[in-house]
Amino acid sequence: MKIVFAGTPEFAVAALNNIHRAGFEIVGVVTQMDKPQGRKGVLTPPPVKRAAETLGIPVLQPEKIREHIEEVKALGGELLVTCAYGQILTQAVLDAFPMGVWNIHAGLLPQYRGASPIQSCILNGESVTGVSIMKTELGLDCGDVLCVEQTPILETETYGELSDRLSLLGAELIVKALRSLESGHYTLTPQSDEGVRVVRKIDKEQAKIDFSKPCKEVVDLVRGMNPAPVAYTAIEGNKVNVYRAESVELNEEEHAAFANAVCGEVLSDKPKRGLLVKCADGAVRLTEVQAAGGKRISGGDFLNGRKAKKGQVFVC
Repeated sequence: MKIVFAGTPEFAVAALNNIHRAGFEIVGVVTQMDKPQGRKGVLTPPPVKRAAETLGIPVLQPEKIREHIEEVKALGGELLVTCAYGQILTQAVLDAFPMGVWNIHAGLLPQYRGASPIQSCILNGESVTGVSIMKTELGLDCGDVLCVEQTPILETETYGELSDRLSLLGAELIVKALRSLESGHYTLTPQSDEGVRVVRKIDKEQAKIDFSKPCKEVVDLVRGMNPAPVAYTAIEGNKVNVYRAESVELNEEEHAAFANAVCGEVLSDKPKRGLLVKCADGAVRLTEVQAAGGKRISGGDFLNGRKAKKGQVFVC
């Protein structure tokens, strides 16, 4: 069984390496074009390209894969595995592989179709997610599912941390899937028409913190935006990135003391207590923050540096 692998970011590298390690024949890798990175705009290859070159696998980088079907066919692949490739596949691409096109999707289907299943799970307060191996059809993540592996979302887990775990989980699951496909012993499960949810790409605008929301929603937003695009707020007109936050249990005396505080208000000037901020149903502690142009520091150090004072209000 000859395999072509299509993927681009770091998330896909574990799958490529694991397929190779399992002894499958990878005849080629398709990935996105090199892109400028950093302030100097240095042309940088995507992580999957670097991994493929290390393994000695030929690499194609078409600007639009649909315009390079013959080059893709020339790799001689019978089956295509995709993982965060980043381009929409046409029917001509799907037809180029007699054993089908199989996608590693970092979410549960049909609840989390689309571009941001990992972040959206955290933002929506989910406690469980997983990886799905599905047969790719023309619609958006609508193909039959070959296998699924679920995993709990840890209470403090960030988008980046969960992404790393799902990358490894997907790498293990795709090898199991390929062995099933190779043997011919497998069952496909059509997706239900109920509960379909399409999650779009997350943009910076969605990363604004609204402290008038309940504590859990604020904390989930911070988790879901770490490491990118990063949750943010502002105080006295100065932008502040927030990388980590946690809910704080207020006792009866504190609830009474803070009853008249407005949402977003800094509730304490004691660095040991941390950077406490009023929310709709209590308070959150901002445990890792970054002022514009500064380093990431603890909320207590932020108070120590007089970048925030009791009574001031975080707003966007």
